[in-house]
Amino acid sequence: MSDNYKNLADITRKDFPMFIDIDAKKDNFIYLDHAATSQKPQTVIKSLEEYYHYYNANVHRGAHQLSAKATEAFEDSRNITSVFINANSSNEVIFTRNATEAINLVARSWGDDQIEKGDEILISLMEHHSNIVPWQLLAQRKKCIIKFININKDGTLDINDLRSKINNKTKLVSIVHISNTLGSCNPIEEIAEISHKYGSLLLVDACQSLAHQKIDVKQLNIDFLAGSSHKICGPTGVGFLWAREEILNNMPPFLGGGEMIQDVFLEKSTWSELPHKFEAGTPPIAEAIGMGAAVKYIQSIGLDHIQKWEHELTKYLFEGLKRIESVKILGPSPKIQINRGALATFIVNDIHANDIAELLNNNNIFIRSGHHCCQPLHRHYSVNASARASLSFTTTFTEIDSFLEELISSIKFLKNYI
Repeated sequence: MSDNYKNLADITRKDFPMFIDIDAKKDNFIYLDHAATSQKPQTVIKSLEEYYHYYNANVHRGAHQLSAKATEAFEDSRNITSVFINANSSNEVIFTRNATEAINLVARSWGDDQIEKGDEILISLMEHHSNIVPWQLLAQRKKCIIKFININKDGTLDINDLRSKINNKTKLVSIVHISNTLGSCNPIEEIAEISHKYGSLLLVDACQSLAHQKIDVKQLNIDFLAGSSHKICGPTGVGFLWAREEILNNMPPFLGGGEMIQDVFLEKSTWSELPHKFEAGTPPIAEAIGMGAAVKYIQSIGLDHIQKWEHELTKYLFEGLKRIESVKILGPSPKIQINRGALATFIVNDIHANDIAELLNNNNIFIRSGHHCCQPLHRHYSVNASARASLSFTTTFTEIDSFLEELISSIKFLKNYI
């Protein structure tokens, strides 16, 4: 591994105001909750400030200069996002509030229009609630059937179980790319081939992969992709849905109101062309502009560099956790699955994950604890909560060492009260 990879954290931390402050004090907090939300570089913060400071105006509707400039910046972000995932056209990128709304858009628009009683939808046991609940609601409305794909003992997807459950009644396979809990990376190209063989469409939740590895929707051969800004160093309050243009053209609008119409009469309305048909009302303008700035920042570092650096960090984290007695890690080892997520979720015998997180918090080390919006997965493992340390290209080996040291101390302290 080259020095560029080894020093990636040192190179990038100076771009983040929060980390500049931490590094200057030498004794501040360690943030290991990047899978929940990423920190924001100065270039993203600056893009928000510039919009509100210099050209705050609504988009598309105004003929004046400020509106034109806001529209240009807003649509430029759409183009940046389109190129980022190698879409055929920026018309295929729909801005939403978040990835959850993107999945709900598909469930409400495509699902209500295309799904009939007795049809089947396949999802996996490792899904985030945002990729479970919308389909449950659709099943209540349309009387379709949801089937769950099992996982292997190592936390990877049981592809043979997928093959056994998919059939000609399957209309959609909706699956996470990288699990936010297990870290396992699903074989999307293989899943796409299987899905399309049976005439099923494939939706991919890419929230945990977009900031960590290259995503090419053409190469993956998928039909829908949901993404979130705040997990790729962008602002909260915006995400996107990508879908093939022919699918979007055949889908009815999700929400009605301004912006998404072509003409409104007393008796009926007609719809705007893509992508505006699915963007009712004033959109998250500043946030979308900020997401574009975030994507450009990540591209300036290079996703290949990011993935290799985070892989080394993840291996180091796993090796440290495995040396701690009574710790059990959920999900595949990074030595076996190279493209897995940069996180480690674990449980400690006889100790609640929240107690561990609280003690670490008292020492200014921030991890996640709970069910991580994956209750069915935790029930599968017969636990109600787990602890998760998640990394980024800004994470250092020193931070991991400090985390492991405090984790050992916390476990020893809590064991004395059992």
